[in-house]
Amino acid sequence: MSLLAVEDAQDRLLEAAVPIDRRETLAIDQADGRVLAEGIEARLTQPPFDASAMDGYALRAADVPQPGATLTVIGTSAAGHGFDGTVGPGETVRIFTGAPVPAGADTVLIQEDAEKLEGHAIRTTFPVTAGRHIRPRGQDFAEGETVLSAGTRLDFGRLMLVAAMNHATVEVFARPRVAILATGDELVAPGTPPGPHQIIGSNTFGIAALARQAGAEVIDLGIVPDDRAEITAAIDKARSAGVDVLVTLGGASVGDHDLVQSTLLAAGMRLDFWKIAMRPGKPLMVGELDGMHVLGLPGNPVSSMVCGLLFLEPLLAKLSGRAPMSRLATARTATVLAANDKRQDYLRARLTLDANGLLLAESYGKQDSSMMKIFANSDCLIIRPPHAPELPVGAEIPVLLLRMIER
Repeated sequence: MSLLAVEDAQDRLLEAAVPIDRRETLAIDQADGRVLAEGIEARLTQPPFDASAMDGYALRAADVPQPGATLTVIGTSAAGHGFDGTVGPGETVRIFTGAPVPAGADTVLIQEDAEKLEGHAIRTTFPVTAGRHIRPRGQDFAEGETVLSAGTRLDFGRLMLVAAMNHATVEVFARPRVAILATGDELVAPGTPPGPHQIIGSNTFGIAALARQAGAEVIDLGIVPDDRAEITAAIDKARSAGVDVLVTLGGASVGDHDLVQSTLLAAGMRLDFWKIAMRPGKPLMVGELDGMHVLGLPGNPVSSMVCGLLFLEPLLAKLSGRAPMSRLATARTATVLAANDKRQDYLRARLTLDANGLLLAESYGKQDSSMMKIFANSDCLIIRPPHAPELPVGAEIPVLLLRMIER
């Protein structure tokens, strides 16, 4: 099977994915990060009345053709306690921010532009304009208006809006369920003393965190040895749990000790594609088993994480019914970049800002896919397309952001 281009592999993976149709109703204080399964209409109009945007005096603009007009204060309008009367000629009402503008008034004079006189009177010291400092009824949204559409991911601002529209619950898509299976005789769990030929299995924790940040529910199937029966038992657990995605870590190649792919094929997996023209991450495997997406990630930790960013994260977005998060940005090279071969490279790099606020990317000298410390300290991955020529310092390059940098 020939190597697939990264973009072609991503397209094939996502074309085969459809949004999960399972839904659930949640209280809004439990819905942070969830994706709306249906649009939300406002149940009321906001603001529900013409409201003052400032502390001051509600009055008729016609009564103040120029500064120096004297007006009689006939009452007060405060938030939650409006003035029930009508403002007539030569009259004004003391008003506070958020309070209803009383009938008859068509503008608000801020309190700094009014001089208090003896008795219940003020003198204006600044010109007024009709409609000034008034938030008109319905300025934010109107009853019956669809304010948030299906597929919207809820965050702090949107949840505030949902509450303001008088919704206590929302209908959201269920989280995609992801099972993660690590394989290999050489792996032991963190906290376990490794044997003389063993290492700590770390990939699971990075991929699980990535999946959770992408909105998934994660099931850890643990570490199983290179044994067909035990791998089969773990696959059966994923089937029984009804997961949407099975992620395997390691063992997807066809060496004597790489049993994952052959065991999955024996279990009925339809192999879509295998091996991608990328570095790191070449031995990626994609298939389908009983309606469950199968994503076989490489065993090398950095290869696993890069493939997770490029394939698992957008897959979970598609299954969640939302647009994928874009990590792409443009930077400039801080060092010379060598010419590339036939595979697309993802180089770990640091980001800084130059004097003009432009991103500068400096790749690490060592890019071995087992080196987790460099990956953890990287801000981005420099994308080097196949057969890219050598680039000088200052050249424009695409990068895949791993985290935001501090300014």
